[in-house]
Amino acid sequence: MAVLTFVYGALLAAWLMVCVWSLYNLPILMAGVRNLRKGRKRVFQSCLPSFSVIVPVKDEEKVIGRFLEAMSRVDYCHDRVEVITVEDGSTDKTSEICREFAESHGDLCVRNLHGQSSNGKPCALNLGLREAKGDIVAVFDADSVPAPDVLLNVCKYFDEPSVAAVQGRTMSINEDQNMLTKFISYEDAVWSEAYLRGKDALDLFVHLRGTCQFIRRSVLAELGNFDEGTLSEDMELSARLTERGYRIRYGSDVCSMQESPAVLKTLLKQRIRWCRGMMEVAFRYGRLMAKPSRKSVDAEATLFAPVILIVSLLTYFAASYLVLAPNNLGLLMSLASRIAFLSMTLTLILSSLALIYSAKPRKISSILWLPFVYSYYTLQTLIAIYAVGLIVLRRPRRWIKTEKTGTIKVNHSINTGG
Repeated sequence: MAVLTFVYGALLAAWLMVCVWSLYNLPILMAGVRNLRKGRKRVFQSCLPSFSVIVPVKDEEKVIGRFLEAMSRVDYCHDRVEVITVEDGSTDKTSEICREFAESHGDLCVRNLHGQSSNGKPCALNLGLREAKGDIVAVFDADSVPAPDVLLNVCKYFDEPSVAAVQGRTMSINEDQNMLTKFISYEDAVWSEAYLRGKDALDLFVHLRGTCQFIRRSVLAELGNFDEGTLSEDMELSARLTERGYRIRYGSDVCSMQESPAVLKTLLKQRIRWCRGMMEVAFRYGRLMAKPSRKSVDAEATLFAPVILIVSLLTYFAASYLVLAPNNLGLLMSLASRIAFLSMTLTLILSSLALIYSAKPRKISSILWLPFVYSYYTLQTLIAIYAVGLIVLRRPRRWIKTEKTGTIKVNHSINTGG
């Protein structure tokens, strides 16, 4: 009887957690969808800042030339832009491609640095920072293809002194390669154009995503640059900025394309690193709750998302069964299961609206992908469980590079209309 009472209480607590989580995120998604429909007006600064664009590269011969060509076409004063590639441990022609590009494009300042050892992306970024001279540090991955107006559009966000960083919008350059890349492109669209946009509109915790991100160099110097001991340097920096009272903005018109994982094995490696990195940052910055505020609470809620994901999917299946099947549960349990089912269903409906508005071109048929949400998030739950296991067992942290192929399969170009 005691065991049954414990299970009953644990299930009720889990449902209540899911209800709170879903109801908490509904206003964010609603704000994002509403803001998405309105779009944004473009306002440009009269005094343009200088940029240091840092790109960590390792065995990127298939994509680095494409990135450098895109940077040469950026609509910005080239004498106010420097591109710094940081290469460490490449065994292909990456270094040669970077060197040849620098020699053949004298109008754009391209500097190529070489690290003595390969210790992951944060180490490469800090090596580039030691040489950076720009007012704003931009970070891109080697497979990125920035829009021509990416630097012009990001300038206006830094008009506010409290804004220390801006996260731009990333879109898939190979979304039509297969079913996996198509779904990832939709996931990114909902996450960026609904969730991050909603957080920005409500002045909540907007986090950096590792690429197409922009940070004031003076602020980075004040914070001691990137943390080289984490698997998620973007999330860690986001938490540090929030702790210091700085603001991070989301720029929907600051666009760059990038390659989505086209093979399940590659996706699993990438997401396991992301999940473990997020949760380690969440535990490390639990001190944000010592002085609770709307933004600090939202930061912890965001960072603990993998844990909530595990609880929410399991309880949603349980709630769905109890709502649809006859049962003899008490009033409180029945009410909790129905609220959990309803709140998560509303979240799914808002996600479908975000899909319609964020997909280019906008099509009602985009919602036909929603049945795959369940299987995809089941996979994400398994990834989160595995990442939790790595933390509990204290497995060594390993920076695993996401392999790129240089594939371009997309039926639209970068649209920055908002």
